[in-house]
Amino acid sequence: MFHFSNIVRSKGDPKIVEGGPSLKQPPDQLARALGWLGIGLGITEFLAPRRVTEALGMEGRETLVRAFGLREILAGVMSLSVDRNAGLWARVGGDGLDAAALLSGLTSDNPKKGNIALALLMVGGIAMLDYRAAQDTKPRRPPPNARRKLYPNRSGFPKGVQAAKGRAKEMIQHKTAGVTS
Repeated sequence: MFHFSNIVRSKGDPKIVEGGPSLKQPPDQLARALGWLGIGLGITEFLAPRRVTEALGMEGRETLVRAFGLREILAGVMSLSVDRNAGLWARVGGDGLDAAALLSGLTSDNPKKGNIALALLMVGGIAMLDYRAAQDTKPRRPPPNARRKLYPNRSGFPKGVQAAKGRAKEMIQHKTAGVTS
């Protein structure tokens, strides 16, 4: 079986025959998917705001759509970063802004109210996913009454510092003995 990972390996490196299961948990996978969704949507809003406003019957608001696109891209990038929780909360806030902007287009003279209603349903569904992902990826803190683990007597050496020093001396003596012979 061919794996792209084998392309960058040196001749003597072992080949990857089979990949294992992903270490990413479902909340991480959802955050990643929402991040890429936000980037894709943001690029569309930023590069083609007139198409978006025409589809919604909200012509004249291209600058707002372009700004929303930039916000989507930035929140998407943050959702893919180490600080994904902040990115997901930014997405939740953005969903509220999107809904408010869409509601302003639900006027009696807008012939494309049906498109706005559909967009509101989509924003609502995505908002629920964003909120769920933000809740599931929030940093976990120990409860206030939890005992802290303290390790004042641990050195990081499994057999103690003296054993490590002794082993280091043996290695140095062995190495110098091999050099002088």
